[in-house]
Amino acid sequence: MHIQMVAFSEPKVGNAPEEWEDGACGGVVGDFGRGQDPTRARFVVADGATEAYDCVRWVDQLVTSFTGRADPAAAPRLEPAAMRAWFGHMQNRWELGAPHVFESIIEERKFTEVGSFATVLGCELTGLDGSEPRWHGVALGDTVLFHVRQDRQIAAFPPLGPGDFGSRPDGVSTLRSELDRMSRRLLFGDGTLAPGDLLFAATDAMAHWIIRAATRDEEKTWAVLSAIAHPADFARLVRDQRRAPNKAERMKNDDVTLLRLRLLADQPSFVLICL
Repeated sequence: MHIQMVAFSEPKVGNAPEEWEDGACGGVVGDFGRGQDPTRARFVVADGATEAYDCVRWVDQLVTSFTGRADPAAAPRLEPAAMRAWFGHMQNRWELGAPHVFESIIEERKFTEVGSFATVLGCELTGLDGSEPRWHGVALGDTVLFHVRQDRQIAAFPPLGPGDFGSRPDGVSTLRSELDRMSRRLLFGDGTLAPGDLLFAATDAMAHWIIRAATRDEEKTWAVLSAIAHPADFARLVRDQRRAPNKAERMKNDDVTLLRLRLLADQPSFVLICL
């Protein structure tokens, strides 16, 4: 089985693309060039908290480590003890990267007392040689994985409803005092895959909109998201939904990220590169 993966993103209204505070990363498990395992792949989507200290660096550290791009040996196994150890490793790396001199005492206190924070959804796909393809997920917060087959949702992980999105979601913190809470609150999920299936990973504003839109018209929602072929199309969709006439249906003005994986029985016949 083969994977076609693409990530779309849009910053908050009024922000430049480089101010986007989410993160997305994915690829074949292994050393990305040496020792790859074509039967397994990983992806991760994270959403940094704007009010946190340097959340862009924290998000980048989390997504590159989880997928093994920074260090293949450091990518965690998706089980409770290994994930707890990974949280601790991430906190150690964060502290080692602290500025030698802070801009002010306020910045130093924010680093030590507030730290950084991000919701995280990570997933590993196994059995891609066709033996028994499955997805295995870990999640902390309100970034959501949607498993879709023939324009019908098979599963959502975590299983959130429209009222489950708030201003204080769970997430991965740089503060050591949060390690026990993070370990307790971490969720695990899995499911069986088939050729033609789609996996969508979306940060909170996008996930919330998807859940509400699918409640109104599930088939249309997945058909629209499945057909997006260019970043400009995604930007137009986000812009239109942020301005929806019905205020209750509007997409929240926040950084949005949508990572889409399509499971294929054969290699795609062409590759589309968007510049």
